[in-house]
Amino acid sequence: MLRLGFPVIGVEDVPRAVAFWTAALDLVVAPDGESPTWKTLDHADGSGRALGLMRSESPVEAHPRIHLDLLVDTAAEQEAEVERLIALGASRAAWDLYPPDPDFVVLADPDGNVFCVVDLSKAASASG
Repeated sequence: MLRLGFPVIGVEDVPRAVAFWTAALDLVVAPDGESPTWKTLDHADGSGRALGLMRSESPVEAHPRIHLDLLVDTAAEQEAEVERLIALGASRAAWDLYPPDPDFVVLADPDGNVFCVVDLSKAASASG
């Protein structure tokens, strides 16, 4: 039976990406299947796989067709998480597609991959 796995992010610097995403999402490196070009990150609580990081030489897309949405419950939590992620190495993305009164903030990880921090208290049926 076919099952959906977990998202994989292409990165230039695997150790840097591991440091960022484990701190950002409270993940841990899975003990099996590690290599210099691939790391699987698990939920720290042992509930399973969360994210794959794969060495990539392709350029980062300015407006990727697929991205991660990280969810928070309030505007205050969104603001705090955005600042925490920036302190960990993320940056505010130069995003030119914001709608009026967006429910999301677009950031980029240390490799330039964009992702959104979505405030569910303002979220419409679709975001980011």
